[in-house]
Amino acid sequence: MTKQAVWLWYPGDFEIHQGMLQNFQREERGMGWPAYWYIDDCHRNVNFKRSYTLTTPTSFTVYAQGTGYVDVNGTKYRLNQPIACAAGDVTIQVFVGNTTALPAIYIEGDVIQSDQGWLASNFVTSLPAGHDQLFTDKHQNPNVIVYHKLPITAKTVKALNDGILFDFGRAVNGSVVLNFNCNHPITLCYGESETEAKDVEMCYYKQDGVTATTTVRKRAFRYIFVPDSQVGDVEITAMHEYLPKDNISVFQSNNKLINQIWNVSTETLNLCSDLFFIDGIKRDRWIWAGDAYQANFMNQYSFFNEDLDKRTLLALRGQNDIKQHIDTIVDYSMLWVIGVLNHYQMTGDKEFLEIIYPKLESMVQYFIAQTNELGFIYGRENDWIFVDWSEIDKEGTVAAEQLLLLETYKTILACGRVLDKTVDTYQAKYDQLLTNVMKYFWDDGKGAFIDSYESGRRHVTRHANIFAILFDVVDADKQQLILNNVLLNDEITQLTTPYFKFFEQDALCKLGQQQRVYQVLLDYWGGMLDRGAVTFWEEFDPKQHGKEMYAMYGDRYGKSLCHAWGASPIYLLGRHFLGLRPTKPGYETFEVTPHLAAFDDLHAVMPVKGGTVTFDKKDGRLSLTASRDGGNVIVAGQRQVLPAGETVVVDA
Repeated sequence: MTKQAVWLWYPGDFEIHQGMLQNFQREERGMGWPAYWYIDDCHRNVNFKRSYTLTTPTSFTVYAQGTGYVDVNGTKYRLNQPIACAAGDVTIQVFVGNTTALPAIYIEGDVIQSDQGWLASNFVTSLPAGHDQLFTDKHQNPNVIVYHKLPITAKTVKALNDGILFDFGRAVNGSVVLNFNCNHPITLCYGESETEAKDVEMCYYKQDGVTATTTVRKRAFRYIFVPDSQVGDVEITAMHEYLPKDNISVFQSNNKLINQIWNVSTETLNLCSDLFFIDGIKRDRWIWAGDAYQANFMNQYSFFNEDLDKRTLLALRGQNDIKQHIDTIVDYSMLWVIGVLNHYQMTGDKEFLEIIYPKLESMVQYFIAQTNELGFIYGRENDWIFVDWSEIDKEGTVAAEQLLLLETYKTILACGRVLDKTVDTYQAKYDQLLTNVMKYFWDDGKGAFIDSYESGRRHVTRHANIFAILFDVVDADKQQLILNNVLLNDEITQLTTPYFKFFEQDALCKLGQQQRVYQVLLDYWGGMLDRGAVTFWEEFDPKQHGKEMYAMYGDRYGKSLCHAWGASPIYLLGRHFLGLRPTKPGYETFEVTPHLAAFDDLHAVMPVKGGTVTFDKKDGRLSLTASRDGGNVIVAGQRQVLPAGETVVVDA
């Protein structure tokens, strides 16, 4: 945290409060649809405290969101008025309550200001006060998110089906400005696809009786159809709303389709990443832990926005008391835990790890409370064992859940050791679970993990086997069995969601199958582009065409066509083709193991903590330049140091 004054609050409260508001934004066919799980809110009264030893007299002013007062060495003062302090020891407390919004303070002064060193208490626990670099001005209100607005005019406007079709050429997340040249009300039919917008009866978003004075709410769309109107009756400008992010990454190659896949992936992630990582911009607009887990892997190779991931982790977890699984999904709660470790490995942010560790540990204890005598986690009433939209045998305890639980134990072991916590009991839990996973779920005859041993069906799907590869649960021999018997076996049901395509392609690359994954990028993500996608979808089945492409959840247009988990080519290309990864937290050390045989020419820039790595390939040679120390490049098993500011050239 810098010495610049910032708005302060109880740590996590800003994220929890704004997360609640985010999860109340969903609209379906004119109805509000708040999230259907328990949602925490921020604390309503907070005490901020700090002590100083002043060498000279000084003064300061406290501004607050809420009602309260300032206590200086036992004397009370009003908010919003200068307070004089004599030289000497001084202890300042600020008490703020707010019944409807986030209690927060901003302190202005030459010496005493709201910067590093303040503690915030909910009257039970005191922690370093929370802050966000979005709020550094006393005139701001951290309860109000001010979005930037970009006016977008339609690329085409045409008469169609006795109406007007506006195509803005891109996905828009915002509202519209209307200029009427007619005297009659109009109907606005929104669509992520042209097919949806033209379906006046069934389009997901529609607004009837719109006039020049009608308030038009924020929605996501590419197309707007105005039925029973003629070209010229109304002019529409889309007002796209966003929070700006630096896009550090660059990926340009001789393959134009891969370049387009990279660019569309970046656009997709950008749209689904404002204050938080959300699932998609049209339908839910909720914060889902599984989507967010993957989104930060992509963020790591594009925007490298640490605050965005911290906000999302804090919002998802809520207050420390746990009433149900995150998003009601057992596997999402575990992915949240695993995501904490990924954030630390990416950023090296020990201060954040210290703040979130109690919530991480209480979540792991919550898992342990629903394990059986074998150490297996099971679903309780009202728990959702999701894993994926696929035909998984979910009778009894499920293999994929146990593989995730193994990784959560590894996570708390790693995080606890960073903070010098006692974690021996988690090692014992891990050891017991690993023994029983191999005993009950590994099938020697199938050379793979089965979904459920309790059902007796011995059914094999890709999911648990993929996790076993990613989480290093099995040795090299079993990895090869899984590769041949599951991942390369067309008789095992194929995945249709980019969500699990992410995990599958990650596992394939880990097993050296980059060439196969390259073709999947071209076929699967390229297949969406062939269907006219300008952002990547929640689900894609190449066998579907026409209206059926857009249906999901029993809704003709229920599928999200701009979904965060669709942006995984960013991660796959950055991590497994360019081969960049941290080997110590915060990229204190990192390595580059390139697999670029598919590219003749390439220029890429990848972010690392505190810098970048630049890649240039031409004529079979790869030039690498890192802007910070700690790097190594590995080619053909040979390791070479990558010093800051020096260009290293290797065969590629």
